[in-house]
Amino acid sequence: MVDDKPRLEIEYCVRCRWLPRATWMAQELLTTFEQDLGEVALVPGTGGVFEVRLDGESVWSRESDAAFTDAAELKRLVRDRIAPDRPLGHSERKKP
Repeated sequence: MVDDKPRLEIEYCVRCRWLPRATWMAQELLTTFEQDLGEVALVPGTGGVFEVRLDGESVWSRESDAAFTDAAELKRLVRDRIAPDRPLGHSERKKP
């Protein structure tokens, strides 16, 4: 944790070749929360894992949700924990 800002981890399965997905999610989250996050780490794993953790606590997991989430939903989940009053602009717009 840098300056008491949260550490976000994205653990991804190397065998499933999910590094590109993990780096894309990391980029999306860093772009949105560049002033709110102290660190974003990519953590290689196996066994089909894809999990996003904030200070060690799971925010989203492929294991429990059974499918991948999109960047907008992940941004909402992270925002709700680190900056609940912050609007996300177009990421929050409801789909017609």
